[in-house]
Amino acid sequence: MKRYHIAALLLALSLSLTACAGGTGPAQSAASSGDPGLEEVPLSAAVPFTLAVYPEFSLHPALAANRANLTLSPLLYEPLFSVDSGFQAQPVLCRSYTVSEDGLVWTFTLQPGITFSDGTPLTGQTVADALDLARSPQGRFRARLADVTSVTASPEAPDQIAIALRRPNGSLPLLLDIPIALGDGLRPPGTGPYTLWSEGEELSLTARSGWWQSGEKTLPVRSIPLHKVSKSDELIYAFDAGEVSLVDVDLMATNAMGYGGNYQTWDYPTSGLLYLGFNTQEGICRTSQVRRTLALAVDRDAIASGIYAGHAVPSPLPVHPNSPLYSQSAAQSAPAYAPEALAVQLEEQRLQGRELVLLVNSENASKAAAAQQIAYQLEAAGLTVELRQLPFEDYAAALARREFDLYLGETVLTADFDLAPLLGSSGALNYGGWWAEGADWLLWSLQAASPEDEPAAAAALFALLEEQVPIVPIAFKNGSVLSQWGRLSGLSPVRGDVFYQIESWSVS
Repeated sequence: MKRYHIAALLLALSLSLTACAGGTGPAQSAASSGDPGLEEVPLSAAVPFTLAVYPEFSLHPALAANRANLTLSPLLYEPLFSVDSGFQAQPVLCRSYTVSEDGLVWTFTLQPGITFSDGTPLTGQTVADALDLARSPQGRFRARLADVTSVTASPEAPDQIAIALRRPNGSLPLLLDIPIALGDGLRPPGTGPYTLWSEGEELSLTARSGWWQSGEKTLPVRSIPLHKVSKSDELIYAFDAGEVSLVDVDLMATNAMGYGGNYQTWDYPTSGLLYLGFNTQEGICRTSQVRRTLALAVDRDAIASGIYAGHAVPSPLPVHPNSPLYSQSAAQSAPAYAPEALAVQLEEQRLQGRELVLLVNSENASKAAAAQQIAYQLEAAGLTVELRQLPFEDYAAALARREFDLYLGETVLTADFDLAPLLGSSGALNYGGWWAEGADWLLWSLQAASPEDEPAAAAALFALLEEQVPIVPIAFKNGSVLSQWGRLSGLSPVRGDVFYQIESWSVS
């Protein structure tokens, strides 16, 4: 058995964070829908820090689907681990863990003396029940936990749970930033710093006097009023009017809501990958040489900074630059934007004048613009490109029928950057039908690797991807926290928790 004690890991984690490529802090900017010559005026401190809630929808962190309600989850519920901006697992409810020699059974020991807001003790059984609900057919984490075969609590050790896997995963803690709730109710108790309080028709979050971390962390506000909304237009109006102090948004999403007024933007990294895919079974893109040549048409920096307005991070690898899996040497070897070389290589390969079909979902303006830019670069180099901008259902159907030479795709990877669904021979997202000898083994090896073996496993996989070019990674999207101008400072949001390290916030 391999034993890991959380305290012993913290120093190593902090050291590896400093060596990680790319910055880990949130990007901060300001925006205003008004006259740029007007002076931004902070809201009065008399207006309390307020968050939005949809009271008609569930607040359960594993069952809810409403984004505003899920934004509240980290204030009410805590996970076994959190995932920081460097895509590394940080312990929360977990104190230590052990891993079996075959990597298929993980045993987690909980922090002692923790209770839910109703006084119920946190035990291995309550955690097991919460994770089983999270991976159930109605749970929103069912895809993430698809490799989990069982979650069991031990009668002999009530502070432990054992998680069994169908395939080894050396980075399982990265998948366990799942908020733990008690039961399956619409507003279940949690172990977090706040509890939901109702008085008549009013709802608020109130700081818990018995929160287990209260001796180490001081919350910036004791009470947070919740502003009730029932539809997106009401949320936009409430934020623009200053009645809601903070929202978590994807500014580059399909049908993204438009916010106005004076606000600050705090970006945080996500695992949402934008990429160019190829039909590797038929047509011009069957050979890796052609795919590598066409990759020279992708201007990652222009797409991330221009089309995505800086709300994306360019990446030549299918792992985020903040992740410890990212390799500078592999990134430098990957195909980079080179329009002059593109034209030369197309002529050398006698491809000029050939026709290509490029698919993109027309419902997302940013993706459509990125596809248009790539098509322009390919045409400028001598190819003929038919850009098919399709509604999502038609786009998905065309992908399934493999009616394309190229397509612009987006997927949300797990925090451990498991690439098997995207690149595996049986991967559900491998629309281009790519297969190469040894590829499935390399994908499995990276997934199973222990932290000390990950760099070598990643290097081997990246070398094959650089040779074969089954996809062209473009960028990882950012999420964004919008806050009323001058109300907040010290934010360090992360994927899944915009209140990460809330004890460092200053609220005015």
